[in-house]
Amino acid sequence: MEEEERTNGAINKILGVIFQEYRIKNKMTQEKLGELLLKSPKTISMIETGKNGTSKKTDIDFMNILGITPNLLYKSFITNNDLKKMIEIDEKISELDEEKKEALLKIIDILKFL
Repeated sequence: MEEEERTNGAINKILGVIFQEYRIKNKMTQEKLGELLLKSPKTISMIETGKNGTSKKTDIDFMNILGITPNLLYKSFITNNDLKKMIEIDEKISELDEEKKEALLKIIDILKFL
């Protein structure tokens, strides 16, 4: 995302799409999500369409309730190449089963001492 595209409105729209996508993946209505977030269904709709922004607390609540990682939520705004690479590694690791994740952690611990 280019600098000029990182306006509050553009950010709100991108985050809203992600929140809506994960709400639907979780088979949750706007009403149910609103109950969990202590917000009205209308407010959830406004957030999902990018008409309303969210606070950091609300972002965290969305992530916890819907199972969204911070990397997923913010990756389209990252321009730092090192951070982009870390996000790519994290995404690939998240696709592994638990046994492979444990093995990878052991490998990383070994690599730290080489």
